[in-house]
Amino acid sequence: MVRFEPQDQPPPLLSLGLGLQQAALCVASIILTPVIVIRAADGGELYLTWAVFAALLVSGLTTALQARRLGRLGAGYPLVMGTSGAFIAVSVAALSVGGPGMLATLVLISALFQFLLAARLSWLRRIITPTVAGTVIMLIAVTIMPIVFDLLKEVPEAVAPAAAPTSAALTLGVIVGLALCGSDGLRLWVPLIGLIVGCVISSFFGLYDVARVVEADWFGLPAGGWPGFDMDLGPVFWGLLPAFVLVTLVGAIETIGDATAIQSVSWRQQRATDFRVVQGAVAADGVGNLLSGIAGTVPNTTYSSSVAVVELTGVAARRVGVVVGAVFVVVAFVPKAAALLLAVPGPVVAAYLMVLMAMLFVVGMRMVVQDPADYRKAVVVGLSFWLGVGFQNQLVFADQLGEGWGALLGNGMTAGGVAAILLNLVLQLAKGRRWRIETALDITAIAEIGAFLGNCASKLGWDEDATHRLRSAAEEALQSLIDLQERAASSDGRQPRRLLLIAQGDGKDMELEFVAAPGGENLENQMVLIPNLSEEFPGEREISLRLLRHYAASVRHQQYHDVDIVTVRVNRSQT
Repeated sequence: MVRFEPQDQPPPLLSLGLGLQQAALCVASIILTPVIVIRAADGGELYLTWAVFAALLVSGLTTALQARRLGRLGAGYPLVMGTSGAFIAVSVAALSVGGPGMLATLVLISALFQFLLAARLSWLRRIITPTVAGTVIMLIAVTIMPIVFDLLKEVPEAVAPAAAPTSAALTLGVIVGLALCGSDGLRLWVPLIGLIVGCVISSFFGLYDVARVVEADWFGLPAGGWPGFDMDLGPVFWGLLPAFVLVTLVGAIETIGDATAIQSVSWRQQRATDFRVVQGAVAADGVGNLLSGIAGTVPNTTYSSSVAVVELTGVAARRVGVVVGAVFVVVAFVPKAAALLLAVPGPVVAAYLMVLMAMLFVVGMRMVVQDPADYRKAVVVGLSFWLGVGFQNQLVFADQLGEGWGALLGNGMTAGGVAAILLNLVLQLAKGRRWRIETALDITAIAEIGAFLGNCASKLGWDEDATHRLRSAAEEALQSLIDLQERAASSDGRQPRRLLLIAQGDGKDMELEFVAAPGGENLENQMVLIPNLSEEFPGEREISLRLLRHYAASVRHQQYHDVDIVTVRVNRSQT
């Protein structure tokens, strides 16, 4: 149950508590990535200190941007931003051969591709589908769980053998027990209670590093300085740029999945995915990478744990995201706060992450199931998932991939995500012939569209009854789009634009894709609420939506900043 939707204002104390616990979960990951990269490349302690400070600062600013949204930048949901583990291999390579300046230049340039992707996301609508995004979300959990299991063993050699399992088991037991049996009010505090209990239990075994907290300074700035840029765009730069762009696109796919998933868990009434939110999330991700390049630290991305936290607590308020961002910024300037969070023992963090990743996996499954499925999509999801698992565990030709491809495909999310995209492209090519027509977005286009669809149906051998249903579904979809266009034009003075209709099908069904100017409400949401429409919409509008639902097997409305796309599928045989 969702307690607080994005626009709601939870009590300040609750917002602070939830923000602190999310920050406690993520801050170690933000710090860990630059530590791994810089130490692997022998980057030096001075640069490491600067990179960690810059990573925390950038993560805080972009987390707040994701939550509050500034124009077309940001999702408007509590999506936490942090350093990206997907960039570890390429960042180590850049630091090793070109130094911090080369890394900063490559991160800055690759961020520009993310802005391009955000602006033209509608072009990829047939590639990055809910099936692909859901598969990537499930594989995120698969990719992170080995790291979680390794955290269970992160204990000093001198502690008792029972310290790690006892701390992890009690933390997990408290979180699961309260989540399953606690009241709705208690559920909001389950993660924080679990962390506190785990830290208290682990302190009896000497696992909680109190000395780190005591010795850390209260305030301070990094001793190292900004590394600057390496503007020698020679062979080293051009050799590494393709790899950075590829990993940037892979990270964008993860962000698309996160932005899609968080919408599915943030509202009491289920809503269709708003791709303007997805565009904003990807654009804010680009801002994060741009700032990371300017600051000279490793790139960042959205953290999928944000979705699981919203699912667990039922709080999707933007205010919580702003608090998380503010905590990151404070921690950047307060070494003692960073030490307090980093002192949480690995087994306690692992128990917390187990619950979140389990819930995230289910969110991905839900996205896949909600997308109209058949055996072909089952092949896409099943094969992509298990390929991701195989590559993640180095069970698929690991010895033959070499160092470069092995580092890239060794990430299950990358391997499985690329497989899902390629298989989905094959699926799109196998859907049958495509025809298109461009007309005015006006009621006078009905006759022209009817003749066009009649010709398409005739070529596929459809009978008169199936052709009539196809034309009727198109007529009702066009009428609904016209109505949305008129409502939008009356509110902002926008002039009507033209309509592109793409028809694709075979002997079993026909898919009609209406590409038009942006409108207002989402047709999918309105069709779900048809029993209550009479209170809000005129009678003709309600009838049109009812007829559309009657004639069509499925209706999907994708809203972007630059275009509205309504996809209607009509079966040849009416069931």
